[in-house]
This record gives sequence, structure tokens and C-alpha cells, in this order.
Amino acid sequence: MFLRVLNRLEEAVICILLVSTTLLVFLDVVMRFGFNAGFLWSQELTLHMSAWFVLFGASYGLKVGSHIGMDAFVKLFPTLGRKILTGIGCILSGVYCALIIQGSLVYLKKMKMIGIHLEDLPIPVWIAHGMLLVGFIFLSIRLLVLLWSVIFTEVDGFRHTDEAKESMEIVEELSKEEQS
Repeated sequence: MFLRVLNRLEEAVICILLVSTTLLVFLDVVMRFGFNAGFLWSQELTLHMSAWFVLFGASYGLKVGSHIGMDAFVKLFPTLGRKILTGIGCILSGVYCALIIQGSLVYLKKMKMIGIHLEDLPIPVWIAHGMLLVGFIFLSIRLLVLLWSVIFTEVDGFRHTDEAKESMEIVEELSKEEQS
């Protein structure tokens, strides 16, 4: 249940950010080049929405396996070896996330205490930069789910795209079409 809600929340936020950022940039370009006007705040908002999008996207990419994998070394090992190396990778990545989360908490606490706002928007810096904390919490949850899967199921590695394999499949499909 928790993971289902997390998945839906993550997907909804990513969709909203993608659509909002695209529309804002489009509108700003039309305003600037069509009417020689624009919004002073749009660049700052676009920058922050893009940062939120990247951090949510990193977590989502880990879930769906869209990150590029560098696993030539890991594939040399039997299943148990791959599980151990993946577990070590999850743990080290989790430590990294924990360090970023801890640093984010310190930073956000100081920004809230100082009470400054963004330059062009009436939004407190600690809220706008809260993406660090939220994004790395989501990423940490994804790493914990993967570690759980490695330990208790048949999963033996990170899911990732295999661009070489996909490219070869496309070449084979094109060859078959040309022969037809």
C-alpha cells in the first residue's frame, strides 16, 4: 500500500513538473520574442522545477530501470556474487543518500532560521530547496526496496537499460524490414 501511494505520488509530481515547466518555458518564449516582454520570475521558477524534476526522476528511474547500467564486471559473477555486489552497491548508495539527507537538514534548518526568500519569487529558500531532502528520501526508499528484493527474492542486480542490446534489436528489425 505504501509503495503504491509512493509510486502514484512520484508519477503525479513528475507529470505536473514536466507539463508546468514546458508550458512556462513556452509561454515565456512567446512573451519575450512575440511581445518583447516576459516574466522576471520565470527563469528562477523553471530552474527550481527542473531541479525537483531531476531528483524525482532519479528515484523513478531507479524504480523502472531506466538508468544506464555499467555491469560488465558484475555479470562475471554467479547469482550469489551479483546479489552480494548489488547489496554492497545499495548500502553504499544508501550511505551517500543519508549523508545528503543529513546535510540537507542542516542547510534547510539554517535557511529557515535566516528567513530569506528567493530573488524573484516570494517563496522561502528553505521550501524551494527542500527538493534535496524530498528527492533523496525518495531515492533512499527505492534503494531500500531494491536491497529488500535482492535479499529476499530472485533479484540479483539493479534494473537498467541495456542500450547495446536495444540497439542491436533495432538493427535486426531494420534488417528484417529491408529484406521483406
